[in-house]
Amino acid sequence: MNPSLELQLKTLPSEPGVYRYYDKNEQLLYVGKAKNLKKRVLSYFNKNLSGYRIKIMVGKIQRLETTIVNSEYDALLLENNLIKEHQPFYNVMLKDDKTYPWICIKNEDFPRIFLTRNKIKDGSEYYGPYAKVRPAKILLDTIKHIYKLRTCNLNLAANKISEGKYKVCLEYHIKNCEGPCEDLESKEDYDEKIDAIRGIIKGDFRKAKEYLVNQMMKQASDLKFEEAQIIKERLDILEDYQAKNTVVNPNIDDVDVFGMTSDETAAYINFFKIRNGNIIQSFTTEIKKILEETDEDIMEEALIEIRQKFSSDSKEVLLPFHLSVEIPNVKLIVPKVGDKKRIVELSEKNAKEYRLEKLKQVQIIDPERHTNRIMAEMQKLLRMPVEPRHIEGFDNSNIQGTNPVSACVVFKDGKPSKADYRIFHPKTVEGPNDFATMEEVIYRRYKRMLDEGENLPQLILIDGGKGQLSSAVKSLRLLGLYGKITIVGIAKRLEEIFFPEDPIPLYLDKKSETLKILQRVRDEAHRFGVKHHRTRRKNSTIKSELEEIPGVGEKTIELLLSKLKSVKRIKESNLETLEEILGKSKAKVIWEFFNANS
Repeated sequence: MNPSLELQLKTLPSEPGVYRYYDKNEQLLYVGKAKNLKKRVLSYFNKNLSGYRIKIMVGKIQRLETTIVNSEYDALLLENNLIKEHQPFYNVMLKDDKTYPWICIKNEDFPRIFLTRNKIKDGSEYYGPYAKVRPAKILLDTIKHIYKLRTCNLNLAANKISEGKYKVCLEYHIKNCEGPCEDLESKEDYDEKIDAIRGIIKGDFRKAKEYLVNQMMKQASDLKFEEAQIIKERLDILEDYQAKNTVVNPNIDDVDVFGMTSDETAAYINFFKIRNGNIIQSFTTEIKKILEETDEDIMEEALIEIRQKFSSDSKEVLLPFHLSVEIPNVKLIVPKVGDKKRIVELSEKNAKEYRLEKLKQVQIIDPERHTNRIMAEMQKLLRMPVEPRHIEGFDNSNIQGTNPVSACVVFKDGKPSKADYRIFHPKTVEGPNDFATMEEVIYRRYKRMLDEGENLPQLILIDGGKGQLSSAVKSLRLLGLYGKITIVGIAKRLEEIFFPEDPIPLYLDKKSETLKILQRVRDEAHRFGVKHHRTRRKNSTIKSELEEIPGVGEKTIELLLSKLKSVKRIKESNLETLEEILGKSKAKVIWEFFNANS
């Protein structure tokens, strides 16, 4: 550490603020926020620092700068702005190169309403942005079905209309426009429609419904029933649109909702903007983890960035977990029950579905990256020093101690390597003794691998609980491999993961890919073992029937079965067929045994 940096670390303030790390080339490495600058910055230079990438970054730091602010929230805002401006290498960013569409109410006489991706500072109103264009188009189509609005770009100033500068176009004749260009529709009536449309876009349908009901009643009172029916159909369209978008209690108004899920490499955040019980904005994004950021760190960054992106000024934000930051005049709430809890759960469900969709895409497009991610996750969750690229799973199969077999299956990069599967027939164990069988098989497997110089697995999975695991550990100790290979047991009833010398089992998330891999290894070992156990038992039954024939030994039985495949076919064979296989004397003995009473 250079002396200048060391001096800076000793004189850091204990105030909220933002810190910036620079390398020897004055390249900005990282921007961070802190409630207490001194504590936060010094934590990076702790000798017990965890995280490979963090250690690399700290090794590059040559200089730091700090900026003191009034509160942690101000620090979060400043940090967000600096990250967007400088894009430091080690900061997570909500990178999004898409230009999202907005609904524009144009700043003009008799305003047009249309979809645009370009925001112009001309006094027009912009609503959005919409993460997907389809919902925005559906909303605009709904509005156009209900209200007749002009689509031309004429300058409909009052003086130009009064001077008769314009004539109605085809849109008027096909009843898509009321003809404001010829003063056939007043500005007051048109503005009333625009005001109702603002409400629809914001999720408030009251003014629109009131306007349509008044229009319908007016037409009906004038005995214009066909026109009244058309307006009723428009009202039905509006109510149908509202019904499809109402997902929470209508009393929940002006609320932002955030849901989140994450794994070892990324976080996935969903955002709902709710107005009058309607989700009027929905947005989901992926944020790559760079320095092992916590969910809380990422959520704080996303909270500010996404609210800015969607121009949200809601005074209430619903979250799945508590954050340390406080936002002035905004309530951050973690709901426990009721409709607010359910809408947070819906947001989390959207985040989880988005993650699964992304993972499926990666699995198809880049299977190596998919495998690397799973291996990294397994290494961390199973407390392993290396990734489990080579896994071996063991299972014992027997019925009442007869014909016991032990199966060993091999997985490489999370996939079965069937050519490497092995079956063991216990040699030293009498009767149904699972523990002794496991001890013998583990010893034989790895003694042979050591003797032949084969590559050992990084992970051994034992189908069973503490007893089977302890037996396997005994053999690894005898071979000097204990501590060099990670070994765990998996108990089927509760899917508990047992570690040697740890009385408390590990419970993995039921949807965890690590658990799914372990389950697959366990199930494959069981399937493979049962298959060979049944084959051995069947062969044993067949042989026992043939062994009853006087003067017929094991070699003769094996020769017959290899040629005729079953006892049934042996019984049905004529003397000539048996003589071709065994010769005259033995063929006569077998033929007479099965045909003596016929």
